[in-house]
Amino acid sequence: MPLKITQREYEVASYLVQGLTNYEISHTLGISTHMVKIYIANLLQKFDAKNRTQLAYLLGKNNVIRS
Repeated sequence: MPLKITQREYEVASYLVQGLTNYEISHTLGISTHMVKIYIANLLQKFDAKNRTQLAYLLGKNNVIRS
């Protein structure tokens, strides 16, 4: 069963796999860096990833984000 992510999580994830920092993601999306951290924490948990690098890999591997 594929993991369900929200539209905002998808947006954050797409910038994360491009290598943007939390600040850059927040500035691009017009949200606080705190909210970016929350979205990334949610994604880390959903994908059982240990860090951003592993998360980016898993997002690509599971065809969630195509870079």
